Order: sequence, then structure tokens, then C-alpha cells
Amino acid sequence: QVQLVESGGGLVQAGGSLRLSCAASGRTFSRHAMGWFRQAPGKEREFVAAIRWSTGSTYYADSVKGRFTISRDNAKNTVYLQMNSLKPEDTAVYYCAARSTFATIQALSDANPYDYWGQGTQVTASS
Repeated sequence: QVQLVESGGGLVQAGGSLRLSCAASGRTFSRHAMGWFRQAPGKEREFVAAIRWSTGSTYYADSVKGRFTISRDNAKNTVYLQMNSLKPEDTAVYYCAARSTFATIQALSDANPYDYWGQGTQVTASS
């Protein structure tokens, strides 16, 4: 079994910053990519960012491009999401996910093929 544990969420004022972490543990699996998704109350889960584990190639939703940065630390089996210039509309539960199957960089935004998910961490940006 693979466990993904997110941390780093919290409450910040609009314009502030947070860094989310997602640590993977458990059995070894071939990891093609990891991603961050979010879900606000009453809304569907949406893609935020993804990173190819081997190459470090990244892909972002237009709504966060230029403000959020996804990165990974292979040695620590951890993926990060640095969030700057937070807006009230960024308020959501943020989930990290891992997938083992190959996808084009654009297809990484599709949540369905991800194999493992974390429990989520709340991010609130107050106006």
C-alpha cells in the first residue's frame, strides 16, 4: 500500500504564501508523475499542477500559472506546492496524487488515472 500525506495548509490573508508538502511512503511503485488538485465547497475537484517524476517537467492550470510552483525531492519522496500571491478563490481542500502510468504533459490534468491520493489539507485565503 502507498500512503500520501499532505501538510502545510492553513489560513493566510490574500496576497500571502503557503507551501504544501506531500510525502509518499509505503511500498515502492513506479511513479510517473505527481499532481496537486483542489476542491472548493460546492465545486468539482480541479487540477492545479503536476510534475513528471523522472524529468521534473511541470504543468499548471492557467488559474495558478505564475503564482504556484510545483517541485519534488526524489530523495525524500516528497512533492511540494509553493503558493504565492494567494487569492480568496484559491480557498479549497488541496489533494496530492500519484500515478504510475505515462501521460502526455497535458493529460496530467486528468484526475481519473491517478492511482493514489492523500487525505487533503485545507487552504484558506481570506480577503
